[in-house]
Amino acid sequence: MKKDNIPPFFATLQAANPTPETELEYATPFELLAAVLLSAQATDVGVNKATRKLFPVANTPQAILRLGVEGLEEYIKTIGLYRSKAKHLIETCRILVEQHGGEAPRTRAELEALPGVGRKTANVVLNVAFGEATIAVDTHIFRVSNRTGLAPGKTPLEVELKLEKRVPFEFRLHAHHWLILHGRYICVARMPKCWECAVAPYCDYKPKTPRPKSA
Repeated sequence: MKKDNIPPFFATLQAANPTPETELEYATPFELLAAVLLSAQATDVGVNKATRKLFPVANTPQAILRLGVEGLEEYIKTIGLYRSKAKHLIETCRILVEQHGGEAPRTRAELEALPGVGRKTANVVLNVAFGEATIAVDTHIFRVSNRTGLAPGKTPLEVELKLEKRVPFEFRLHAHHWLILHGRYICVARMPKCWECAVAPYCDYKPKTPRPKSA
């Protein structure tokens, strides 16, 4: 993607959705941290179904610790890898209580020190809960960045660092969500919906996918 095409690319996404939000349901930074931790290799829809039952019962580190691993598993067993996630979340809650006063920390280093929390999860929490202009590269952002030519790279970190350089500052805060939603609903994996893509004029992907006869 040519440098001159990047501002109109994001301006178009912004015009369609001025204030994008995560599709994970949460009310506090800790709830978001827990939901993102549970969302690895799972859908937001699936995580929301589980947390709608969990959070009314236990939505603080202290309350989840009282559930214990087995008690927590009962609430999240519909989510993939739920056993390892339960162990990670319990241990994370223990660290939050012992070291952070039961609150989600606000720095990348402290977040990444928590069990089951990697760079992507930390970036989501920093961006969504604390309003920092971070970009968490998931499968959708990785695909969109490479397919469009916006920020091609062989690893999520390479893509993230390129996005930090190429995304204009005025679009940085919401770029994470615009790219995720675009990849989730338009620039999908198997057959991108180029025929209904508002940013197709700025995208390097060729040939554009034609509208299927049944669409």
